[in-house]
Amino acid sequence: MPFPECVPELTDGVTRLRAHRQGDAQRIVEQSTDPDSLRWTTVPAPYGLIQAQDFLTEIEAGWNAAGGVRYWAICAAADPHELYQGTIDLRPRSGSGLAAVGYGLHPEGRGRHLMSGALRLVGRYWFEQCGGARLTWTAIGGNLGSWAVARSAGFTFDVVVPSCTALRTGEIVDEWQGSRDAGTPAHARTPWHRAPAAASVRAAHAGIRFRDWRPEDGQFLEEHDHRAHWLPSRGIPTPDSFSAWLSRRRLYEARGMACGWCLADAETDRPLGDVCLFANDSPFAAGGVAELGYWVSPSARGRAVARAGVEGAMAFAFAADGLGLRRVIAETAADNVASNRVLEVAGFTIWGREAEAVAPDGSFGPAHHWERIG
Repeated sequence: MPFPECVPELTDGVTRLRAHRQGDAQRIVEQSTDPDSLRWTTVPAPYGLIQAQDFLTEIEAGWNAAGGVRYWAICAAADPHELYQGTIDLRPRSGSGLAAVGYGLHPEGRGRHLMSGALRLVGRYWFEQCGGARLTWTAIGGNLGSWAVARSAGFTFDVVVPSCTALRTGEIVDEWQGSRDAGTPAHARTPWHRAPAAASVRAAHAGIRFRDWRPEDGQFLEEHDHRAHWLPSRGIPTPDSFSAWLSRRRLYEARGMACGWCLADAETDRPLGDVCLFANDSPFAAGGVAELGYWVSPSARGRAVARAGVEGAMAFAFAADGLGLRRVIAETAADNVASNRVLEVAGFTIWGREAEAVAPDGSFGPAHHWERIG
């Protein structure tokens, strides 16, 4: 059957996927000129009704072609008018069992769980109706909203491909890639350690509180002495590197591989330092292991900021309603007296020593390996 009769309508009771209509054009324009759409997609700019009509023509041609791109309009299942709320597409790779998905929402459709439902519906269609074997997802690096949708529909985060996507501004940025195989469940399979989880963490020392890092915190950061010797250069952000540092932190949290907090002054809310539990290779697992890292701004030293951060993080790490870990490890330079003392007070013990460990600045020297068992 020709378009639009050939478009299968899909629904889960909350989201409905239908064929696009000429009446969708104006809302397609609104979506395509929205700041978030311009930031996170490569939609043409400027974008008006002419471009929307060209898009609708492209959609029809895709459905009318064997093996063409399949587009659905997204709407709320309970809406009797089936008002356009976004688009999701399926791009098969001929004869391979592979397909890619892409999606975007009108501003009015966001925050209503329509897109996660749409992605599950398209996944079911691809795997069950088309016999597909694998679905892939890509996004511009930093697009946590897109990852949230993919994660909720059972996708795994596979890789960050550096500097491989050109924006309309000419900027070259990273790309995120993920996938889902046939037979895997269509729900989140890894945790996301968002800042609200930190609300249950309370410092044992007056004047220090735990909170999430914010974009505006970068202006308060300071240069650190001995930074290159004791911590990797990327481990402690500067005002210039803070944006990239925060983006990496949030990605690790979104993948279930980090849980970190800004240690702030309870009165002024100014950042004083950082504490983070992280895993390098895979998401945290209950009864598993994480590594501990922390730093304090030079002007905040002597206020027991690191001690408060480590003690609070340990309580959350081992709690059943926290991370539920079995073991936390840390590594320090033997000459980092202050850091070693923080770990001793927090109940860590040395389980190993290195005589010639490689420091972040490339030098060699003694190092301690610490652990605390929950």
